Amino acid sequence: MKKYLLDLKVKSVEWIHERYVLIRLTDDKPLPEMQPGQFVEIRVDGSPSTFLRRPISINFVDQAQNELWLLVAAIGDGTKRLAAFQPGETLNCLLPLGHGFTMPASKDERILLVGGGVGVAPLLYMGATMQQMGCKPTFLLGARTAKDLLMLEIFKRYGRVYVTTEDGSEGEKGFVTNHLLLQKERFDRIATCGPTPMMKAVARYARQSETDCEVSLENLMACGLGACLCCVEKTTEGNLCVCKEGPVFNIRKLLWQD
Repeated sequence: MKKYLLDLKVKSVEWIHERYVLIRLTDDKPLPEMQPGQFVEIRVDGSPSTFLRRPISINFVDQAQNELWLLVAAIGDGTKRLAAFQPGETLNCLLPLGHGFTMPASKDERILLVGGGVGVAPLLYMGATMQQMGCKPTFLLGARTAKDLLMLEIFKRYGRVYVTTEDGSEGEKGFVTNHLLLQKERFDRIATCGPTPMMKAVARYARQSETDCEVSLENLMACGLGACLCCVEKTTEGNLCVCKEGPVFNIRKLLWQD
Protein backbone atom coordinates (compact mmCIF):
# COMPACT_ATOMS: atom_id res chain seq x y z
CA MET A 1 0.00 0.00 0.00
CA LYS A 2 1.31 3.45 -0.93
CA LYS A 3 2.63 5.61 1.91
CA TYR A 4 2.06 9.35 2.22
CA LEU A 5 3.87 12.14 4.05
CA LEU A 6 1.17 14.71 4.81
CA ASP A 7 0.72 17.82 6.90
CA LEU A 8 -2.71 17.12 8.33
CA LYS A 9 -4.77 19.86 9.95
CA VAL A 10 -5.91 19.43 13.55
CA LYS A 11 -9.69 19.69 13.55
CA SER A 12 -10.22 19.09 17.27
CA VAL A 13 -8.50 17.81 20.41
CA GLU A 14 -10.84 16.34 23.01
CA TRP A 15 -9.82 15.08 26.43
CA ILE A 16 -11.95 11.96 26.90
CA HIS A 17 -10.11 10.87 30.06
CA GLU A 18 -7.56 12.41 32.41
CA ARG A 19 -4.80 10.67 30.43
CA TYR A 20 -6.25 10.26 26.93
CA VAL A 21 -7.10 12.66 24.12
CA LEU A 22 -8.96 12.08 20.88
CA ILE A 23 -7.34 14.04 18.05
CA ARG A 24 -9.31 14.52 14.83
CA LEU A 25 -7.23 15.34 11.75
CA THR A 26 -8.33 16.36 8.27
CA ASP A 27 -6.92 17.49 4.93
CA ASP A 28 -7.99 19.60 1.97
CA LYS A 29 -7.78 16.48 -0.21
CA PRO A 30 -9.45 13.11 0.46
CA LEU A 31 -7.47 11.12 3.01
CA PRO A 32 -5.58 8.06 1.74
CA GLU A 33 -7.09 4.60 2.05
CA MET A 34 -6.28 3.06 5.43
CA GLN A 35 -6.86 -0.41 6.86
CA PRO A 36 -7.86 -1.37 10.41
CA GLY A 37 -4.77 -2.17 12.44
CA GLN A 38 -2.42 0.13 10.55
CA PHE A 39 -0.75 3.09 12.23
CA VAL A 40 0.63 6.60 11.72
CA GLU A 41 4.09 7.99 12.55
CA ILE A 42 3.81 11.60 13.75
CA ARG A 43 6.62 14.14 13.93
CA VAL A 44 6.55 15.93 17.27
CA ASP A 45 7.57 19.57 16.93
CA GLY A 46 8.36 21.84 19.85
CA SER A 47 9.57 19.14 22.26
CA PRO A 48 13.30 19.43 23.12
CA SER A 49 13.44 15.84 24.37
CA THR A 50 11.55 14.15 21.51
CA PHE A 51 13.62 13.38 18.43
CA LEU A 52 11.79 10.41 16.92
CA ARG A 53 8.33 10.20 15.45
CA ARG A 54 5.58 8.73 17.61
CA PRO A 55 3.60 5.70 16.33
CA ILE A 56 -0.15 6.05 16.91
CA SER A 57 -2.78 3.48 15.95
CA ILE A 58 -5.49 4.49 13.51
CA ASN A 59 -8.53 4.75 15.76
CA PHE A 60 -11.16 5.61 13.14
CA VAL A 61 -11.55 7.01 9.64
CA ASP A 62 -14.67 9.09 9.06
CA GLN A 63 -14.91 9.17 5.29
CA ALA A 64 -17.96 11.43 5.24
CA GLN A 65 -16.16 14.10 7.28
CA ASN A 66 -12.73 13.30 5.78
CA GLU A 67 -11.38 12.78 9.31
CA LEU A 68 -8.67 10.59 10.79
CA TRP A 69 -9.07 9.90 14.51
CA LEU A 70 -6.10 9.19 16.76
CA LEU A 71 -6.51 8.10 20.39
CA VAL A 72 -3.40 9.30 22.23
CA ALA A 73 -2.23 8.40 25.73
CA ALA A 74 -0.61 11.60 26.98
CA ILE A 75 2.01 10.04 29.24
CA GLY A 76 5.40 11.21 27.91
CA ASP A 77 6.90 14.44 26.61
CA GLY A 78 6.08 13.60 22.99
CA THR A 79 2.49 12.52 23.48
CA LYS A 80 1.81 15.37 25.94
CA ARG A 81 2.98 17.76 23.24
CA LEU A 82 0.56 16.13 20.78
CA ALA A 83 -2.26 16.56 23.29
CA ALA A 84 -1.45 20.28 23.52
CA PHE A 85 -2.03 20.94 19.81
CA GLN A 86 -4.80 23.37 18.93
CA PRO A 87 -7.38 23.31 16.12
CA GLY A 88 -5.91 24.79 12.95
CA GLU A 89 -2.36 23.62 13.66
CA THR A 90 -0.82 20.87 11.53
CA LEU A 91 0.78 17.52 12.30
CA ASN A 92 3.30 15.98 9.93
CA CYS A 93 2.17 12.38 9.45
CA LEU A 94 3.63 9.37 7.64
CA LEU A 95 0.79 6.99 6.82
CA PRO A 96 -0.59 4.40 6.50
CA LEU A 97 2.04 2.06 7.90
CA GLY A 98 2.21 -1.65 8.64
CA HIS A 99 -0.13 -4.54 7.99
CA GLY A 100 -3.52 -4.56 9.65
CA PHE A 101 -6.04 -7.13 10.79
CA THR A 102 -7.48 -9.81 8.53
CA MET A 103 -10.98 -8.77 7.58
CA PRO A 104 -13.94 -11.17 7.44
CA ALA A 105 -14.15 -13.55 4.50
CA SER A 106 -17.96 -13.47 4.70
CA LYS A 107 -20.65 -11.62 6.61
CA ASP A 108 -21.40 -14.80 8.56
CA GLU A 109 -17.95 -14.99 10.14
CA ARG A 110 -18.11 -14.54 13.92
CA ILE A 111 -15.26 -12.33 15.07
CA LEU A 112 -14.48 -11.26 18.63
CA LEU A 113 -12.52 -8.03 19.12
CA VAL A 114 -10.77 -7.91 22.51
CA GLY A 115 -9.19 -4.69 23.77
CA GLY A 116 -7.69 -3.30 26.94
CA GLY A 117 -6.71 0.27 27.84
CA VAL A 118 -5.61 2.40 24.89
CA GLY A 119 -5.32 -0.90 22.98
CA VAL A 120 -9.02 -0.56 22.16
CA ALA A 121 -8.08 2.14 19.62
CA PRO A 122 -7.62 0.08 16.42
CA LEU A 123 -10.60 -2.14 17.21
CA LEU A 124 -13.09 0.69 16.71
CA TYR A 125 -12.13 1.16 13.07
CA MET A 126 -12.09 -2.59 12.53
CA GLY A 127 -15.57 -2.92 13.99
CA ALA A 128 -16.90 -0.06 11.88
CA THR A 129 -15.35 -1.53 8.73
CA MET A 130 -16.85 -4.93 9.53
CA GLN A 131 -20.29 -3.34 9.93
CA GLN A 132 -19.95 -1.74 6.49
CA MET A 133 -19.24 -5.23 5.12
CA GLY A 134 -22.43 -6.53 6.70
CA CYS A 135 -20.59 -8.45 9.43
CA LYS A 136 -21.58 -7.67 13.03
CA PRO A 137 -18.60 -7.71 15.42
CA THR A 138 -18.59 -8.53 19.11
CA PHE A 139 -16.42 -6.34 21.37
CA LEU A 140 -14.97 -7.46 24.69
CA LEU A 141 -13.36 -4.46 26.38
CA GLY A 142 -11.45 -4.39 29.64
CA ALA A 143 -10.21 -1.66 31.99
CA ARG A 144 -9.22 -1.14 35.61
CA THR A 145 -12.34 0.85 36.49
CA ALA A 146 -15.49 2.12 34.81
CA LYS A 147 -13.95 5.57 34.27
CA ASP A 148 -11.07 3.96 32.36
CA LEU A 149 -13.35 2.48 29.69
CA LEU A 150 -12.71 4.48 26.54
CA MET A 151 -15.23 5.44 23.83
CA LEU A 152 -17.73 2.88 25.10
CA GLU A 153 -20.81 4.56 23.62
CA ILE A 154 -19.16 4.81 20.19
CA PHE A 155 -18.26 1.11 20.23
CA LYS A 156 -21.91 0.32 20.85
CA ARG A 157 -22.81 1.82 17.47
CA TYR A 158 -20.96 -0.93 15.64
CA GLY A 159 -21.66 -4.18 17.47
CA ARG A 160 -22.37 -6.01 20.70
CA VAL A 161 -20.23 -4.74 23.59
CA TYR A 162 -19.23 -6.70 26.69
CA VAL A 163 -17.15 -5.19 29.48
CA THR A 164 -14.91 -6.24 32.34
CA THR A 165 -13.37 -4.03 35.01
CA GLU A 166 -10.84 -5.14 37.58
CA ASP A 167 -12.81 -3.53 40.43
CA GLY A 168 -16.24 -4.58 39.16
CA SER A 169 -17.46 -0.99 38.79
CA GLU A 170 -18.91 -1.82 35.36
CA GLY A 171 -19.58 -5.08 33.56
CA GLU A 172 -18.14 -8.28 34.99
CA LYS A 173 -15.40 -8.10 37.60
CA GLY A 174 -12.02 -9.44 36.54
CA PHE A 175 -10.04 -9.67 33.33
CA VAL A 176 -11.34 -10.05 29.78
CA THR A 177 -10.39 -13.75 29.67
CA ASN A 178 -12.63 -14.37 32.70
CA HIS A 179 -15.78 -13.04 31.04
CA LEU A 180 -18.66 -15.51 30.81
CA LEU A 181 -19.03 -14.66 27.12
CA LEU A 182 -16.02 -16.87 26.38
CA GLN A 183 -17.77 -19.82 28.02
CA LYS A 184 -21.14 -19.23 26.38
CA GLU A 185 -20.16 -18.53 22.77
CA ARG A 186 -17.67 -19.71 20.17
CA PHE A 187 -16.06 -17.46 17.60
CA ASP A 188 -14.37 -18.13 14.28
CA ARG A 189 -11.60 -15.67 14.98
CA ILE A 190 -10.28 -13.29 17.63
CA ALA A 191 -8.46 -9.98 17.12
CA THR A 192 -6.88 -8.32 20.14
CA CYS A 193 -4.82 -5.30 21.14
CA GLY A 194 -3.77 -4.05 24.56
CA PRO A 195 -1.23 -4.72 27.29
CA THR A 196 1.07 -7.66 26.49
CA PRO A 197 -0.06 -9.78 29.49
CA MET A 198 -3.67 -9.39 28.34
CA MET A 199 -2.84 -10.37 24.76
CA LYS A 200 -0.89 -13.41 25.96
CA ALA A 201 -3.87 -14.47 28.07
CA VAL A 202 -6.19 -14.05 25.07
CA ALA A 203 -3.72 -16.06 22.95
CA ARG A 204 -3.75 -18.88 25.52
CA TYR A 205 -7.54 -18.95 25.45
CA ALA A 206 -7.48 -18.99 21.64
CA ARG A 207 -5.08 -21.95 21.54
CA GLN A 208 -7.09 -23.88 24.10
CA SER A 209 -10.35 -23.25 22.25
CA GLU A 210 -8.70 -23.83 18.84
CA THR A 211 -9.72 -20.37 17.67
CA ASP A 212 -7.70 -18.46 15.11
CA CYS A 213 -6.24 -15.32 16.70
CA GLU A 214 -4.39 -12.15 15.66
CA VAL A 215 -2.65 -9.75 18.02
CA SER A 216 -1.47 -6.18 17.43
CA LEU A 217 1.96 -5.73 18.99
CA GLU A 218 3.06 -2.44 20.53
CA ASN A 219 6.84 -2.70 20.25
CA LEU A 220 8.75 0.59 20.15
CA MET A 221 8.53 1.68 16.51
CA ALA A 222 10.72 4.69 15.73
CA CYS A 223 10.90 4.81 11.94
CA GLY A 224 7.83 2.85 10.84
CA LEU A 225 9.67 1.55 7.78
CA GLY A 226 11.78 -1.33 9.07
CA ALA A 227 15.05 0.62 8.85
CA CYS A 228 16.05 1.23 12.48
CA LEU A 229 15.46 -2.36 13.71
CA CYS A 230 14.35 -1.22 17.17
CA CYS A 231 11.00 -3.04 16.97
CA VAL A 232 12.31 -6.51 16.06
CA GLU A 233 10.20 -9.46 17.27
CA LYS A 234 11.28 -13.11 17.33
CA THR A 235 8.96 -15.21 15.17
CA THR A 236 8.82 -18.62 13.53
CA GLU A 237 10.21 -16.90 10.43
CA GLY A 238 13.14 -15.31 12.27
CA ASN A 239 13.46 -11.75 13.56
CA LEU A 240 10.87 -9.48 11.94
CA CYS A 241 10.29 -5.74 12.23
CA VAL A 242 6.90 -5.17 13.82
CA CYS A 243 6.44 -1.83 12.05
CA LYS A 244 6.87 -3.37 8.60
CA GLU A 245 5.70 -6.99 8.92
CA GLY A 246 3.13 -6.20 11.60
CA PRO A 247 2.00 -4.72 13.86
CA VAL A 248 -0.66 -7.42 13.49
CA PHE A 249 0.54 -11.04 13.68
CA ASN A 250 -1.22 -14.37 13.86
CA ILE A 251 -0.31 -15.97 17.18
CA ARG A 252 0.95 -19.05 15.32
CA LYS A 253 3.86 -16.93 14.11
CA LEU A 254 4.91 -15.55 17.52
CA LEU A 255 7.33 -17.27 19.87
CA TRP A 256 6.25 -15.44 23.04
CA GLN A 257 3.15 -17.60 23.27
CA ASP A 258 5.39 -20.46 24.44
